[in-house]
Amino acid sequence: MRLIPCNDSIMTKVELHIGKMIRDRLKEDGRSASWLAKKIHCKRDNIYKIFQRTSIDTALLLRISCVLKTNFFACMSDLYEILEKDVSEEEIKVENYSGSVR
Repeated sequence: MRLIPCNDSIMTKVELHIGKMIRDRLKEDGRSASWLAKKIHCKRDNIYKIFQRTSIDTALLLRISCVLKTNFFACMSDLYEILEKDVSEEEIKVENYSGSVR
């Protein structure tokens, strides 16, 4: 998490990029986009589109989480806990976060 000054106060800029998190996890496992596409029953091109997304449908994220055996929801929950403790609602700007997942 990076803190950046904003109008004489500190704003927390959190970068949340679920597509990058999925791509990184897939790479860690030595798997290809084609492999994931077959597992979740979609075209390979759609997987590359997922990699570009900063947000994703929860049902799709659940399918991907199960296939990759990674709880991406826990990553989001961890991020929420950090934000809730550290800053007030007015100070939060969520953009692109790419945290490590396991």
